[in-house]
Amino acid sequence: MTFDRTTVIASFLAESEEGLDRTEQYLISAEADPGNLELLDEMFRVAHTIKGNASALDFPELAGFAHVMEDLLEAVRKHELAISRDVISLLLQAVDALRVLIPAAAQGADQLSPAQVELKQVLAARAVGHKAETAADHSDELPSPKAVPGSALPLNARNRTLRVNVEKLDHMLNLTGEIAIAQGRLRRMMEELKTESGRKLIELQREIESLQQDLQEQVMGVRLVPVGPLFQQFARSVRDISQSHQKLARLEIIGGEVEVDTRVLEHLKDPLLHMIRNAVDHGIESPQVRRAKGKKPAGLLRLSAVHKAGNILIQLSDDGAGFNRQRILARAHSLNLVAEGEKISDQELLNLVFKAGFSTAEEVTDLSGRGVGMDVVRHNIELLRGTIDIQSIEDQGTTITIRLPLTLAIIDGFSVIANDETYVIPLELISECLELPSDQISREKVGVINLRGEPLPYVRLREVFGTPADLPRREQIVILHREEGQAGIAVEKLVGECQAIIKPLNRIFRDVPGVSGSTILDSGRVALILDVSTLLRKVIAEQT
Repeated sequence: MTFDRTTVIASFLAESEEGLDRTEQYLISAEADPGNLELLDEMFRVAHTIKGNASALDFPELAGFAHVMEDLLEAVRKHELAISRDVISLLLQAVDALRVLIPAAAQGADQLSPAQVELKQVLAARAVGHKAETAADHSDELPSPKAVPGSALPLNARNRTLRVNVEKLDHMLNLTGEIAIAQGRLRRMMEELKTESGRKLIELQREIESLQQDLQEQVMGVRLVPVGPLFQQFARSVRDISQSHQKLARLEIIGGEVEVDTRVLEHLKDPLLHMIRNAVDHGIESPQVRRAKGKKPAGLLRLSAVHKAGNILIQLSDDGAGFNRQRILARAHSLNLVAEGEKISDQELLNLVFKAGFSTAEEVTDLSGRGVGMDVVRHNIELLRGTIDIQSIEDQGTTITIRLPLTLAIIDGFSVIANDETYVIPLELISECLELPSDQISREKVGVINLRGEPLPYVRLREVFGTPADLPRREQIVILHREEGQAGIAVEKLVGECQAIIKPLNRIFRDVPGVSGSTILDSGRVALILDVSTLLRKVIAEQT
């Protein structure tokens, strides 16, 4: 049997990434539970495995580095060296270095940089019990760790798994969607037969459609992954950020077993990391201030996930200072976002932090102050067809809630027709539908109606995407709920609920505001899927 080195190295990379992710999480846990020998044994096994695999693949420099890390872990296991904050920091730096060394060795560059050589010497010195300076003073010289996807497993987990490229799963789901579309068209043709044979064919077709639906759900299930591994990665971020800013903070994770589509998880990391940085920088006070307020010196960040009504709710809460409303209002006045003397609700005030360029930081730091932050977070969440909401109590803390669909591949939608074109609106955003009085039908792009005593702004879809020659005889308004309040979209016809397989847009149309994707209808026609939050915000802003 021939030795396929490329396949073996690919397996080595994947196994090492998972092992290093677990080691990082166990190191954070060991800091709070230093007597847990099971954690130490697992970390030792990871280092030993990396060393052995590196030796077998003829990566001597990588194997040597893993060896000194293994020696240090062995010294801790034998109680020759006590677990301390410095030892944990040193081992975390070793994990970061291995994340750089392993891919480099796989690409043929099995060598240590001067900073990595120095770190190796420090690890070796601590392993034999000599007093040596920690590598923290030289951390700026260490190469930045390469971002790698992780999939941490619980201790002693030995599940049978198979790694599958996400693109293959995307293609499988796309095929099940194409089959569903073809079956819908076939069923329409059978219904037109109006014969006994046609009736029997329709009954058989229903059975086939049921099997296809089961297959589609199974493919969707394969794409679901738990949020826990992503959440656990943030424990390291909380530790490092709070330590660098002379604060104490810990992260508590709830609902790590909750599953979500892998594509959703990929796009969730950056927004959550920015929110965590904000929580530590703006929310969590210094230990001295917290003691003066009667709080524990260490701040608590709680990251939770739960399924609710076909969506996933993710909440990040802290027990810090909360939002300073006076400072937000002062900043809003300086940016002319709120006129002097104008009254706004508490929720409207908190939503101002999502404005581009808005920052209440008094000075620019490595974490904040540049006004590029929460507006990007909201934009990224809306690209996932999600919503974000802030609740804050001064001196008690802040809770940020993100609501996301479980998958980006399929959407429960509501079809409408405007200017003879079909559009799909996400069903979860729709509150109700009503008919517009005939005397209010016009060519105005934006209008307002009275909805049970409250003004409701609405946008005419046909005027946004092209003005028709004649006015329609009837108009319907689809009422949507969003953070900024209710708003409506006026269309000529309501078609009804549908399940849409989302197709990516061609590059030419990706920058069109208010459109998030496309789908193919049972009739074979293409329909655009609306990004209603962006559409309403852009059109209403143009008119004000």
